[in-house]
Amino acid sequence: MVYKVIGLMSGSSLDGLDIAYVQLDEVRGDWGYQLLFANCIPYPEEWKQHLLQAPNLSVGHFLKLHTEYGRYLGERVQEFITLHGLQHQVHFIASHGHTVFHEPASHTTFQLGDGAALAAVAGLPVINDLRALDVAYGGQGAPIVPIGDKLLFSDYEYLLNIGGITNLTVRHENSLVAFDIAIANQALNTLAEREGKIMDEGGEMAASGSLLPDVFDELNQAEYYKLPAPKSLSNAMAQDIVFPSLLESSHTIKDLLHTLVEHIAHQVAVAAGHYPHGKEKATMLITGGGAFNNYLVARIEKALEPLHISVYVPRPDVVKYKEAVVMALIGTLRWREEANVLSSVTGATKDSCGGALWIA
Repeated sequence: MVYKVIGLMSGSSLDGLDIAYVQLDEVRGDWGYQLLFANCIPYPEEWKQHLLQAPNLSVGHFLKLHTEYGRYLGERVQEFITLHGLQHQVHFIASHGHTVFHEPASHTTFQLGDGAALAAVAGLPVINDLRALDVAYGGQGAPIVPIGDKLLFSDYEYLLNIGGITNLTVRHENSLVAFDIAIANQALNTLAEREGKIMDEGGEMAASGSLLPDVFDELNQAEYYKLPAPKSLSNAMAQDIVFPSLLESSHTIKDLLHTLVEHIAHQVAVAAGHYPHGKEKATMLITGGGAFNNYLVARIEKALEPLHISVYVPRPDVVKYKEAVVMALIGTLRWREEANVLSSVTGATKDSCGGALWIA
């Protein structure tokens, strides 16, 4: 079977809306993909503020923003289809939305972006609300990408995504384990912005800084790191771990960036070390915006050396759009009424086929 799907992803780093037009091929249970077209649409400052402030809105204003953002997504999809000449070629849209509340302990998660509004504006079927059923079954609802790691990226023992929050998928004892590790680009970018930059390009500022041992030790003491998987971090939880130590500090930004990079690399190595590969050598695939941070990747690689894990950064379009590709896959599995969220990853009572379907 062949499916031509638009996947939408908006991550916690707020760098923009990822749109990927993907052809997914399934033959007797084996899946493959082709990433045909992809764009990242940067958020205007107004929309960045809307998404940041969403959790603080009154119910009425929140619901109106939910609808407005759904329409915004639909308009961006229309523009994408026109730009690439995809009229009458898209089977459906799979939209992650933008996470504004995530509290699995209360069986609650919410991704902004009304599916009905998106479907109405784009004029195509839409599958969204991809995490809610897993959370209802007692799961973390995150990470959600490991079904893609299982079906599309099966050549790697470890798969690390470095976005606003970094998360890891591990092939362990004939199953998949996945969990959020630590904050990443959210904090790195916030520090860089204090120097008037959007980001620390290539990790240049971090590379020129020095380690702050006291800050490094303080960051690593967070209780979250002691918890076993399955576990996940909301934006607020991740920020609470590092922001007090970083943003209330009088140290230089370069030293704070350097220390934060060392913290992330250390936690990645600790996380991977809990799941030994038992081979002479294993490989970790690194994707997400943080994969372009050369210094961060180099420090992760160094931290993994004792574990005999090498790192591999794929071609840039896969680095940037892997999550949007996997959203397309998750939507396709929902379309087929097959499991698209794995309980071995999230801790739910069962695998689930999550997603609300809106037929335009």
